[in-house]
Amino acid sequence: MLTLDKIYHAAFVLKDVARKTDLIEAPRLSKDCQLYLKTENLQVTGSFKVRGAYYKISQLSKEESDKGVIACSAGNHAQGVALAATRRGIKSIVCMPDGAPIMKVENTKNLGAEVCLVPGTYDDAHDKAVELQEETGMTFIHPYDDEQVAVIVPVGGGGLISGVAFAIKSLKPDVKVYGVQAEGAPSMYRSLHEHKYQTLSAVSTFADGIQVKTPGELTYKLCEEYVDDIVTVTEDETAAAILSLMENQKLVAEGAGAVPVAAALFHKLPIEGKKVVCLVSGGNIDVNILNRVITRGLVMSGRKANLTIALEDKPGQLQQVADIVSRCGSNVVSVLHDGSDPNMPISSCFLKLTLETRDNAQIEQIRQELTKAGFQLVAERV
Repeated sequence: MLTLDKIYHAAFVLKDVARKTDLIEAPRLSKDCQLYLKTENLQVTGSFKVRGAYYKISQLSKEESDKGVIACSAGNHAQGVALAATRRGIKSIVCMPDGAPIMKVENTKNLGAEVCLVPGTYDDAHDKAVELQEETGMTFIHPYDDEQVAVIVPVGGGGLISGVAFAIKSLKPDVKVYGVQAEGAPSMYRSLHEHKYQTLSAVSTFADGIQVKTPGELTYKLCEEYVDDIVTVTEDETAAAILSLMENQKLVAEGAGAVPVAAALFHKLPIEGKKVVCLVSGGNIDVNILNRVITRGLVMSGRKANLTIALEDKPGQLQQVADIVSRCGSNVVSVLHDGSDPNMPISSCFLKLTLETRDNAQIEQIRQELTKAGFQLVAERV
C-alpha cells in the first residue's frame, strides 16, 4: 500500500545518498508558460534512478542482502543498483541489452556490478534477469514496477510518474500531472488511452531510458488513478529539446530526460500561462550519438538547412546563389557541385548546399528568393 509516510521515510533514508537537485527557472525555453526544470540529470549516477534502487536495497533483510541482488536495465537503473549494492557490500548482477550505450555499461561495471549483456531489447534483458533470479535466489530489483521504487521517483513514463503523481495528488490534488513518452515506444500511452494494459510488439527510439515494450502492472494502475494524461513526442522534437537545453540552460540531457521539455516546447499539453515543472530525469547520453542528435535538433529548430538546386552548368550561377544566401543573412557551410546524375541533362548539375540559418522563417525566405530568381529547388531542407 503506497502512503505518504513511505515517501517521507524514503526521503529520510536517501538524505545522505541522493543529491537534492535544483529546481531552476528556465524562461528562455518557453514564452507560453512559467517553466522550471527539476535537474535530476545532475543526480549522482546522472539519473533519478538511484533513488528507487538505493531505497529498495536499503530495505532488504540480512538474508536477502547475503544472496545479492539482480536487475535489468537499459543503463540508468543499472547504475543506481550498482552504486547502492556496492555501498552496502552486496553482490549485484545487472542484465542489459547488448545495444545499451557503452558509457552506461562501463559506468555500471565501474560502480561494482557484474554486467550480463543480453542480445535484443530491454525486455529480453528483463527475461534473462528473471531466469537468473530463479536460478540464484538473488533479490530482483525492478526498475519501475515496485511500490518502494515508485514512491520516491520524481516523474516519467512508468515508476517515475506513478510515484510523483501519487505524492502530488495526495498533497495538492488540483495540480495536473502529465507524462510524456517517445512516439516510437508508447506503451503506457496506449495502455492509458485505450484503458487496457498491453505489451507492444516492437519499440524504436534513441531515448533508450524509456524504450520499454511493457509498462509495469503496478505503475499502470497508479497512472490510471492519478495521472491526468500522457502524450508522445517525436525523435526530432526530442532532439530539438536536447539542443535547447544545452544552448539555453547549459544542461546535458539524454533522450528520456528531454521528452518533458519537448512536450512543452512543441505545445503537446494545455500548459499556457501556468507554472510548469519539467523533470529532466537523466543526462547519460552516449557521446557517439550526441553529434547526430544535435544535427537533428538544429534541423528541427530551423538552425540548419540542406537545399538541392537544379542548375544549368554555366558561369555565374554559383555566385548568384551565394549572393542570395548571403543577402538573406545565412551562412554556407558546405557545397557539393554534382554533375554526375544520369537523370540530369549533360549541360545541367545539382548544387547541394548546407546552410547555417536563424530559424524556419529565414529558410523559407531563402527558398522564396531563390525561386524568384528562377532557380529550381529539387529538395528542401531535410
